[in-house]
Amino acid sequence: MEVQPASSDCSPHHSPASVNMVRYSTAVATARVRRLALALLLVALTAALIAPAGAQPPAPLLLIISVDGLRPDYVTAADKHGLKIPALRRLLKEGAFAEGVQGVVPTTTYPSHTTLLTGVWPAKHGIFANTLFDPERTGDRAWYWYAEDIRVPTLWDAAAGAGWKTASVLWPVSVGARVDWNIPEFWHYGGPGDGKLMRLVSTPGLLGEMEKELGEFPRGLGAEHDEGHARFVTWLLEKKRPSLLTLHLIALDHEQHQTGPFSREVFAVLERLDTIIGNLRATAERLAPGRAWLAIVSDHGFAKTEHQLNLVYAFRSAGLLTIERGRIAEWTAVPWSSGGSAAIVLKDSGDEAARTKVRDVLAKLAGDPANGIDRVLDTDGLRARGGFPTASFLVGLKPGWHIASGFTGGLVTKGQGGQHGHLPDVPDLRAAFFVVGPGVPAGRALGLIDMRDIAPTLARRVGLTLPSADGKPLLP
Repeated sequence: MEVQPASSDCSPHHSPASVNMVRYSTAVATARVRRLALALLLVALTAALIAPAGAQPPAPLLLIISVDGLRPDYVTAADKHGLKIPALRRLLKEGAFAEGVQGVVPTTTYPSHTTLLTGVWPAKHGIFANTLFDPERTGDRAWYWYAEDIRVPTLWDAAAGAGWKTASVLWPVSVGARVDWNIPEFWHYGGPGDGKLMRLVSTPGLLGEMEKELGEFPRGLGAEHDEGHARFVTWLLEKKRPSLLTLHLIALDHEQHQTGPFSREVFAVLERLDTIIGNLRATAERLAPGRAWLAIVSDHGFAKTEHQLNLVYAFRSAGLLTIERGRIAEWTAVPWSSGGSAAIVLKDSGDEAARTKVRDVLAKLAGDPANGIDRVLDTDGLRARGGFPTASFLVGLKPGWHIASGFTGGLVTKGQGGQHGHLPDVPDLRAAFFVVGPGVPAGRALGLIDMRDIAPTLARRVGLTLPSADGKPLLP
């Protein structure tokens, strides 16, 4: 019998058994690849689910330092004054700055600081002056201490809404603010009792924790006190790691009230504060490299004081108020003083006879240059500038003049030192603004800006939203 050659399908290399083995191995490998792909997919999905909670990019750090009473020309014309302020001068080259900030009515600390955090005028945010309206002076000139009086959202609120931690040291109108670690500006009569009050109004336990390491929290208005406050701020930055911190430095304002702007004593204080600013900037950039912003702001400028105008004397002489036992007993109209200006409040805003009488008294006063009055605004003028919504008039003085409110002395007396509170378009009263950080154009001069623009500018730069602000962002 003839033997036929073996078919190729039945060759030793391709027997049915070997073919099945190959197919089996391929199936196994495919299954393994599929299982591996599925496992990788599960890992990726798990990572995606975990990332938002555990792998968020670090939050930015915005440090806002208010140098109370800082005139912009102290920095922009530092050479002219022989000032040694390297930290502030760096901001001119490395960041953006305003040639001047036109503030609010009145140009005083508490309404201005609230505008700096809200981007709206005092008539809208509710902090109308430093001190509450108290014509009979029953409350010992109580101040606007409490954040609950602010009627609109602040940068603190915007930061909290974004999940940021916040801190604040001695910022005006901050008692009870929505701040995680808060040491508010607050005092009463002075002495050791104020230290106890400060512990009560600060974040519970915070000052006790800090004072164990740093000693007693400084209470005072000098440069040495601001230097002490800066040590507490450094501690907060290092130990609590807030994303927004606000700090109010007071010594420059205090010295200008005493010796007037441009004095040797004022410049010595500013040079000490410049060291504080440089050190705090270095701390912020060390703790948040590539994501730290520093903003230097002020609430107002300063004008020299040479004379005082006493509107209480003028109104008493006109029969608009009476004084008994050292207090205003009866009044038809009364001045609400704010340094270089005074709002005039009628007891009955609908009393047209009283309004006419007050208008005549003010017109006579303003008609005599010896009284130092720059302008008198009526109700419409006040509304257009967002100040004193409950007042019927505002008396704005010229630089060199200050509103006196004592019950003794004549209409015009001599004054000394320095003052603010004048109308915000007076050049001496312009405030300051400097900002540096990622994305801020170096050497960018912003010109003369509106104080309401500062809060939305800072909010946009660091990724916060503040839609209630009336100002506009000045940087992209």
